Amino acid sequence: MNRAVQRVSMLGLCLLGALWLQVPVRAEDDVSLNARLLASARAGDEAGVRGALQQGAAVDSRNRIGDTALITAAKRGLAGMARTLVDHGANVSQPNLQGVTPLMAAAYGGYQDITAMLLERHADLNATDRISKTAMVYAAGQGQAGVVRQLLDAGVDVNARYQHGLTALMWAAGYDKGEVVQLLLSRGADAALQDDRGLTARAIAEQAGAKAAAGAMAARQ
Repeated sequence: MNRAVQRVSMLGLCLLGALWLQVPVRAEDDVSLNARLLASARAGDEAGVRGALQQGAAVDSRNRIGDTALITAAKRGLAGMARTLVDHGANVSQPNLQGVTPLMAAAYGGYQDITAMLLERHADLNATDRISKTAMVYAAGQGQAGVVRQLLDAGVDVNARYQHGLTALMWAAGYDKGEVVQLLLSRGADAALQDDRGLTARAIAEQAGAKAAAGAMAARQ
């Protein structure tokens, strides 16, 4: 009788031990899959990204700077990869540790196909990062006229005020992005607005030696 009890007890301990040992293995597998997803995104390996997702990787896993695979794809203009991630439920407005969202990353690079995809999924148009920049600020400052047009069409106010009272026109003017200056003016940008220093977009352009931008505004007056 005692031996039977001992056998049952030992069997129970073995089963408990097996279950206990399985927990960290499963957790390590999850971490490994998430790491594979992020590494594949970083390498531009769309098939690797798809494989990691199919095996259960968390689509919104983040690396040490907070980038998700979708942010990585948006930074690099990898539209096919971005589509795969979005179709698997990636959060289109998830920021990294600096507050940069996929839409900001796509706007900065001028990736119109990714921008369109994110806008279709209702990405946050007005999100700001830790230095108070938005997707529009990045697009205007980088001279990404196509993305600026997309953001305006999506509902961004052409005369919206950002940090220090700056407008998209002022950002484009300061970096001498003549094409964007012309686009914004054609869409109703107010060249008479002033920032918190009392400077207009034209004054900012002249101060920065931005001849193309200053000329575009002079031609409109």
